[in-house]
Amino acid sequence: MAAQLEQALAKLKTTGVRMTPQRHAILSYLLDSMTHPTADDIYKSLESKFPNMSVATVYNNLKVFIESGLVRELTYGDSSSRFDADMTDHYHAVCEVCGKIADFEYPPLHDIESTAAGQTGFQVGGYRLEVYGVCPDCSGVTRH
Repeated sequence: MAAQLEQALAKLKTTGVRMTPQRHAILSYLLDSMTHPTADDIYKSLESKFPNMSVATVYNNLKVFIESGLVRELTYGDSSSRFDADMTDHYHAVCEVCGKIADFEYPPLHDIESTAAGQTGFQVGGYRLEVYGVCPDCSGVTRH
């Protein structure tokens, strides 16, 4: 995590982004989190350390991180955006009951982009893959 944070800080510095204590805390929280938090989750977690920080501050910093390529925004239509600081190629499993999002690995599906471009004429810029189901917590099933 420390190496990821140092790389992220260096990237922000090269783009001229000034590092404030709040920005540093938000970025650290995202890099530590495997839960794909909402902006409100981040705000609530950091509120005690930064009582003068607003939800707008969190959103503004998330926008900076997205524009810098450090964070991706995950939108699911009817619920709040979630944020993911893992910029590697990976996919998501989404619980249909509680909304929990878990990462899983699978080989990149680059052929999908060229197939879609060939069949539609689109200039494909990317894709995302999600699977939906019920997480172990909601199903009551314990994994061994």
